[in-house]
Amino acid sequence: MADTSPRRLHGAGGGDVEHRIVVPSHLPVVALLGTGDEVLKAVEAGFPSVRIHARGDQITLQGPPGDVELVARLLDELLEVAASGTELSGDVVSRSVRMLTAATVSRPAEVLTQNILSSRGRTIRPKTVGQKAYVDAIDRHTITFGIGPAGTGKTYLAMAKAVQALQAKQVNRIVLTRPAVEAGERLGFLPGSLSDKIDPYLRPLYDALHDMVDPDSIPRLMEAGTVEVAPLAYMRGRTLNDAFIILDEAQNTSTEQMKMFLTRLGFGAKMVVTGDVTQVDLPGATTSGLRVVEEILAGVDDVAFCRLTSEDVVRHRLVGSIIDAYAAWDQTRAPARRDGHGGRDGRGGQGGHG
Repeated sequence: MADTSPRRLHGAGGGDVEHRIVVPSHLPVVALLGTGDEVLKAVEAGFPSVRIHARGDQITLQGPPGDVELVARLLDELLEVAASGTELSGDVVSRSVRMLTAATVSRPAEVLTQNILSSRGRTIRPKTVGQKAYVDAIDRHTITFGIGPAGTGKTYLAMAKAVQALQAKQVNRIVLTRPAVEAGERLGFLPGSLSDKIDPYLRPLYDALHDMVDPDSIPRLMEAGTVEVAPLAYMRGRTLNDAFIILDEAQNTSTEQMKMFLTRLGFGAKMVVTGDVTQVDLPGATTSGLRVVEEILAGVDDVAFCRLTSEDVVRHRLVGSIIDAYAAWDQTRAPARRDGHGGRDGRGGQGGHG
């Protein structure tokens, strides 16, 4: 993006400056401003002190020097994102603003243009700095833990990396597993075959897989053993070589189950463990293996722990606010739990939120 140097506006209040940006001819201005000026309106809403005027291939910014400089940087990042083929939206603007104002190491364009997998007409990319760090950790380490609340893309991004590794022939199979926590119902009393009984626990993994692989090919891949989806109990006694292995909902493993799973690691394999320590559904006084594994494996080489937060939620904007509200509520109840009053899960920790 070509631009002019900021110049001081004579007679403007508060020492306002003007900064003019010239959009390169190879990119239509509408790609930067958005359909119906959606992107422009999102920028204006985020920076009400800056007046933005678009005419032809030029965008003029007027306002306080600091804000004008930040908007100019934002538009520069958005142009790079748009040039990569990523469609701009108000959500992209808000995420980019958060990255710039938080002074993160990664630039918005670096995060939002990192392609993981192109499938079925769309491209899967990280959308936040935390998600990019998580994806990069999977690339660099043999075992990666992705710990964070619902909606942060822990499982989805791990699945995308698994499919990417399979397509690149870095592994020859994908193994997807979850603990089949009974949540108040005994599997033996549920109707149907064993497959029917465990399917509800594994359905989220199937759903993510269907987003990334031609659904018609999934039965063939599963029959050949290229893709395996099974309860955690089925992992016992096995050694998994040349495989990309994902353990989902790991907060519902006991410490013994977590150890059993991690020791299935074979040669040429990679593991990703995902979970949310605020959503433990284990019965009685059972300790979650995910809650203690970082303490156990601290200092072990080639193991990474990535913590995602409400800032990394990529669902409806309210999801992040809901997560923060529950966290604040839990903090107010923590003293009562320590005193033995008002405990919700019988373990002195946080119970699940459904």
